[in-house]
Amino acid sequence: MSNTGYGKLIKDGLWSNNQALVALLGLCPLLAVTNSAINGLGLGIATTAVLVMSNATVSLIRNLVRPEVRLPVFVLVIASFVTAVELSMNAWFFELYKVLGIFIPLIVTNCAIIGRAEAFASKNHLAPAIIDGLAMGLGFTCALTALGSLRELIGLGTLFSQADLMFGPIASEWTISLGANFKGMLIAILPPGAFLGLGLMIALKNIIDKRLTKKKPVAVTAADGDLEAGTTA
Repeated sequence: MSNTGYGKLIKDGLWSNNQALVALLGLCPLLAVTNSAINGLGLGIATTAVLVMSNATVSLIRNLVRPEVRLPVFVLVIASFVTAVELSMNAWFFELYKVLGIFIPLIVTNCAIIGRAEAFASKNHLAPAIIDGLAMGLGFTCALTALGSLRELIGLGTLFSQADLMFGPIASEWTISLGANFKGMLIAILPPGAFLGLGLMIALKNIIDKRLTKKKPVAVTAADGDLEAGTTA
């Protein structure tokens, strides 16, 4: 695949076909755990790791799996990697693991992962499959982190609170605060705040897309140029 093809995969994953903001897949973890930036970042990285590893494996075995059993095999592959990620987080990021709770094993049910395995990885070679998984995972992570940051900032008046859960004691001073007198909006960290925040993010993305579309120059074909010349004459 050419560099242009890889560039399109990255653009699709991060923006044009973002699984959270465009495809609207994986909404359960997106809405449930994004009450802080660190929670969103942690689950996003875990999901990205599973996406990359499952895409790579599905691409490698795509010619060995019969079509009749491909979906059960793909789910088994994904479940295996989710278990590995869950055990790794339990070992090295135990406090964050406790905060994210049931949503780590529930990565298995994330439609974005099985969707990429079926729609892309099972039809492409290893390198494009890895790039697709990485781009889609990073796009999903950005959406999780952005929504978590928005809700945390409005609801609690902080940003990157409890960063030490992921980055260790050195990150205990990374918290940004709007001050002790800031009175946050409780609705932001409650379930309705997740829906409102996601809606605002989708609306903002649509506005940006429309403005970018308007700025694109309209290509003039040779026939159009001849027609304009004839009209002027």
